[in-house]
Amino acid sequence: MKTLEVKLDSRSYPIYIGQGLLQNAELLSKHITGSSAVVVSNETVAPIYHDSIRHSLGKFRQSQVILKDGEQYKTPASLDSIYTHLLESRFDRGTTLLSLGGGVIGDITGYAAASYQRGIPFIQIPTTLLSQVDSSVGGKTGVNHPLGKNMIGAFYQPKCVIIDIDTLNTLPDRELSAGISEVIKYGIIRDPAFFGWLEDNMDKLLSRDAETLSYAILRSCENKADVVARDELEVTGQRALLNLGHTFGHAIETGLGYGKWLHGEAVSCGMVMAANLSHKLGWLTSNDVKRIRKLLTRAHLPVDPPREINERRFMELMSVDKKVLDGQLRLILLSGIGKALMTSDFDLQALRDVLAMRNAA
Repeated sequence: MKTLEVKLDSRSYPIYIGQGLLQNAELLSKHITGSSAVVVSNETVAPIYHDSIRHSLGKFRQSQVILKDGEQYKTPASLDSIYTHLLESRFDRGTTLLSLGGGVIGDITGYAAASYQRGIPFIQIPTTLLSQVDSSVGGKTGVNHPLGKNMIGAFYQPKCVIIDIDTLNTLPDRELSAGISEVIKYGIIRDPAFFGWLEDNMDKLLSRDAETLSYAILRSCENKADVVARDELEVTGQRALLNLGHTFGHAIETGLGYGKWLHGEAVSCGMVMAANLSHKLGWLTSNDVKRIRKLLTRAHLPVDPPREINERRFMELMSVDKKVLDGQLRLILLSGIGKALMTSDFDLQALRDVLAMRNAA
């Protein structure tokens, strides 16, 4: 088992990465401060892993909430079902919530913990690659709104993150690729050596080689933990760099309808769109664009925007984004692989050309 720390003063917490961690009762119980625990999961994950968690929680009063599976269920209604269960079962502030699932479950559970009785502890147990390397780390929690993704939420840090890479054995290939999208993102925005390692090891990653997966997860978490420690609440702009491709990607998810494209698929396309725009502005070489596009394609990810969303609709959707400030759209763009920046200083026509799919580098 490998352990690393997200350093946030009194809110610091460990990330554990290894195999067989769901069966480690001691590891789990030492992060539960009260006498009760409620597992929040979905109808896909719970039948596979809940028995392991239930056994590890043997000494605690425990219960579970099972939500429907999918981004389309990341809603206030799902959040309310957690509140209702907690209230009907008389769970108090001594209760710890355990998120068992992917990013949707983690975000909903974290927001429930942040807001139930003004805040109760929670633990992240991510079971998808995407949630292991991204959404479970850093304390972003929330739900979607029909007009925009992740527009309702809070920053709220977990007590720990437990990453059992054995859970990836049951992950569908499409979900694995979606997670690899976020892994590649770290190389693109701040870690060019990692990007090169991914170019050399993509085949092993896709074949689920345990050692390769473990290293990719560790390196990704190290990158994210470092950024979060520097800018927990996105005040200085450093943390916003983690959102490369997300403004385009969130527009795709919202425009197509939540769940049609997986989050990592939309981010993959969004990163290529950001790279294309950066190239049009003269900031990124055509060779770097080709490397980014090729690596994402090798990971079986989409690199071209859906034709169902035209330029006008893209602009409309992108205007409802958390990075819009004083009515001005800010984008994460690139000046090289490993060099990301947030800016509102870009040529609008170049953006419109990319959104209209006249964007080949």
